[in-house]
Amino acid sequence: MTVTIENQANNANLFQAWQALKEDNPKLRIRNAAARLGVSEAELLATKLGDTVRRLKSDWSAILHDLEEVGDVMALTRNDHVVHEKHGVYRDVSVNGPIGLVLDEEIDLRIFLRNWHVGFVVRQPLKSGWRHSLQFFDAHGQAVHKIFRTEQTNGDAWDALVERHLSEEQSSDLKLTQPQPPTPETPDAEIDVEGFQKAWTALEDTHEFFGMLNTFGVTRTQALRLAPEGMAIAVEPNSLRQTLEAMAAQEVPIMVFVGSRGVIQIHSGPVKRLVTTGPWFNVLDPRFNLHLREAAIANAWVVRKPTVDGVVSSLELFSASGETIAMLFGKRKPGIPENPQWRAFIDGLAGEVASPAT
Repeated sequence: MTVTIENQANNANLFQAWQALKEDNPKLRIRNAAARLGVSEAELLATKLGDTVRRLKSDWSAILHDLEEVGDVMALTRNDHVVHEKHGVYRDVSVNGPIGLVLDEEIDLRIFLRNWHVGFVVRQPLKSGWRHSLQFFDAHGQAVHKIFRTEQTNGDAWDALVERHLSEEQSSDLKLTQPQPPTPETPDAEIDVEGFQKAWTALEDTHEFFGMLNTFGVTRTQALRLAPEGMAIAVEPNSLRQTLEAMAAQEVPIMVFVGSRGVIQIHSGPVKRLVTTGPWFNVLDPRFNLHLREAAIANAWVVRKPTVDGVVSSLELFSASGETIAMLFGKRKPGIPENPQWRAFIDGLAGEVASPAT
């Protein structure tokens, strides 16, 4: 391992700047500190290498497969506007090339390993003791997924997993790249709208939707504008709050999807305790927490997709830049039609008496 004098100096300077920032803002989170300092979260973590942070090997498949033995943990996936936290066990793990799945009833993940670049094991000092986590980042140094040890975790198995997957390479040179600006949206006039709408109405599975967007070269929000009649209806940005409050009151189980560049994390089940804290609207249930910045919701849509089991309806939330914040569905499994209570609520949200025929 070779670490240049220049790299050591830059690392030391960044660490000092971070410590000075924390002295003035002791509750400042690392993600926000990184933004204030103009660096990535991974770069800040790397300033503590050899102390409370160590690098992991980049055999992501092996790490994912080994996680079941540590038992109950907390999985965290977030984007700029929402944090999704779910307790459970990493069971039924599979990896096929760059795509991974975790299909436990509680920990339910779709994993895009091509966007996993570097991983760390982190020990964070707290007043109550040490907080242990595994943290994974993309090539820009942005967090894609984090796994936290809890009181229910098998500590010996956790420690053994960490030792087994520590990298021999503990350099702070993370070989990060700068994010590229998003590809401009293709003008609507250049889209085969008729073909796109026919493809939409011919869908048989919700998982075909993303491939359809790629086939016709449309962004997700553009697709909603160009959707077949009745398949995408703009609703008020406060529809998230309305939906969660209604589902909690009616005790209707739902699915909440939140994604980073490397993971889509899914909650399937009820939501109960809803709390507003400053700009955040929260679900604070024992095994599931959601923290969403409501002001970030610029657009909300009721979206309908045909499947072999009937139409599946969702509420999809987007930022002003068109990024997906979160998506909500009624809880369902393949082979089972959509929950009629969810369907009735979504139809009402869209201002309709009934949804398209199934």
